[in-house]
Amino acid sequence: MDLATFLVQCLNAVQYGLLLFLVASGLTLIFGIMGVINLAHGSFYMLGAYLAFVLAPFFADSFLLMLLVGVALSAVFGFVLEWVFFSFLYQREHLQQVLMTYALILVFEEARSMLVGNDVHGVPIPAWLAGSFELGALMSYPWYRLFASAACIVLAALLYLVVHKTRLGMMIRAGASNRDMVRGLGIDITLLYRIVFAGGVALAALAGMIAAPMSSVYPGMGSSVLIICFVVVVIGGIGSITGALVASLLVGFVDTFGKVFFAEVSGIGVYLLMAIILVWRPEGLMKGRA
Repeated sequence: MDLATFLVQCLNAVQYGLLLFLVASGLTLIFGIMGVINLAHGSFYMLGAYLAFVLAPFFADSFLLMLLVGVALSAVFGFVLEWVFFSFLYQREHLQQVLMTYALILVFEEARSMLVGNDVHGVPIPAWLAGSFELGALMSYPWYRLFASAACIVLAALLYLVVHKTRLGMMIRAGASNRDMVRGLGIDITLLYRIVFAGGVALAALAGMIAAPMSSVYPGMGSSVLIICFVVVVIGGIGSITGALVASLLVGFVDTFGKVFFAEVSGIGVYLLMAIILVWRPEGLMKGRA
């Protein structure tokens, strides 16, 4: 492998890992704080991708505005979904949560089929992000992938600041440890959970919208990302945002370079990584909740 190929694969690994982080961070917040095993989380990623497909013709000249509209719509959807469905799951056993959220996957897939059909769709890259960044004669790299990585880095920094440096983050972390104590302090824990859930849905949907121009929009795309995101959450430590970020980048590098060097067995690379880390640290890389 020459230097140019190595650098391109490193950038691909970082971009893939950061995109995984956007989806996994919402999952680890919902799982770590609310204690809900949400198998439907991948469907929120699919929701974002299809939102990009539907909204793109209306925002051809303003890609960033399209992302904002999509995030707002998905957050409202998450807020309502938590209200009418997930708020009844907190006191249920994990097996019941798994069955109920699996049923939601089937509902979402059927709704998608009825609304937009089962064809594979593409979403155009905005004109101002077309083309490639040229690093002399050494290498070139698509502008859109650089934009995706930069957007994910900004969002990861904002998420860290919100969780660790704000009053809202303090309440979220306290609610993860002892919801009764938080309620006793006069904080509306029901509204807090609803906000966290809506935020998790919006993050997953945003990841889907950013990914849509790089890959096709197709049925079942939520299921494939869900499995790898659960791997990220387990490796990083349940409820740890920092752990999810580190684990996402690790998975990104193992998956990307595994496909380059060991294409025939690349599918087991991330699972082997998870097994090794869990033998070393059963609680994940970063112990703690939120």
